[in-house]
Amino acid sequence: MIRVVVDDLAFLAVDAVLRPADEHLEPVTPAAVRLDAQGGSRLQDQRRLQSPLEAGAAVVTGGGDLTAPFVIHLVVQSRIQPIDRQSVRRALVSGWQRAEAWQLYKVAAPLVGAGPGGLPVEDAASLLIETWRTGFDPGHGGRTLDIVLEREADRATVEAVVGRNDA
Repeated sequence: MIRVVVDDLAFLAVDAVLRPADEHLEPVTPAAVRLDAQGGSRLQDQRRLQSPLEAGAAVVTGGGDLTAPFVIHLVVQSRIQPIDRQSVRRALVSGWQRAEAWQLYKVAAPLVGAGPGGLPVEDAASLLIETWRTGFDPGHGGRTLDIVLEREADRATVEAVVGRNDA
């Protein structure tokens, strides 16, 4: 099941939230910055790395002080790889693989890759839905994806993409 909501990722009662990041797991969007602030020092401590990750990677950590117990960090850009459709797709596929392995079936996600210098809202929504639908064992029926928007103005566009993908 896919739901489209205008809400704050930090306060949703889900198994995990997706968090777009760079190769050092630093936030790449204002929403990720707010998520980090709400997650507190425990979330910050859990995302320390020995070395940079490649764009397209995904890492699971605890959620710190967030409502969700886990965060799936999606590496959508690096110093040499800007945010583009391919890096977002690879990161989402990696993220869904981690969610499946950790049995995190109720996930909330922003429009990964959308925003200044990134993908249009419609493209980000399409990638999110497409990779989510193919990223899990089809026999597991309890999966839910909350697509979390910051602006009500984006709801109609994202709901239209969801509707097209249901057809």
